[in-house]
Amino acid sequence: MMPHSTRYLIVPGWQGSPAEHWQSHWQKVLPDCSRVEQKDWMLPNRQAWIAELECQIAKDRRPVILIAHSLGCVTVALWAAQAAPALLQQVQGALLVAPADVERQDCPEPLRNFAPITEKPLPFPGFVVGSSNDHAATAQRALQFAHWWGCDSVILPQAGHINVDSGFHRWEQGFNWLYKLQERADYQHIA
Repeated sequence: MMPHSTRYLIVPGWQGSPAEHWQSHWQKVLPDCSRVEQKDWMLPNRQAWIAELECQIAKDRRPVILIAHSLGCVTVALWAAQAAPALLQQVQGALLVAPADVERQDCPEPLRNFAPITEKPLPFPGFVVGSSNDHAATAQRALQFAHWWGCDSVILPQAGHINVDSGFHRWEQGFNWLYKLQERADYQHIA
């Protein structure tokens, strides 16, 4: 487990994460956890979302673990591809759950400005959790993102978009991947 000085930052996706979403539950139970609050959840703007993520990371100089969902995963990857080294060093790892494929043919119009998805590896440990039947990204695409970003990955069977609509409220199982990510981050920090 990471030292208490490490904080957690929830990075929601399109339309935010409602009170019954697992990200909201995790925010209540994880120590020292906050969330990125975007100015416009319905009409996301790539540059504005990246800038707000950067602002939330920069305002507290302690190490941080990012916990992203859907469009939040793409935002994390895009931010990491262009962020300053000093800020990148603060990030101990990123749990990227159900990344949204903003390049897919049926992608909702408000999300298309997040394309193209970066292929640049993350400069910190990452773990991608996808699903075998996610409408926002096929399992193959989720694995491709993990490969591009240099992340470990797992595909959950029949988990949908790993959100409230697919029955994920508290999602206690997800802590397993958060702890694996933290162990990897600890190991890399010591090595």
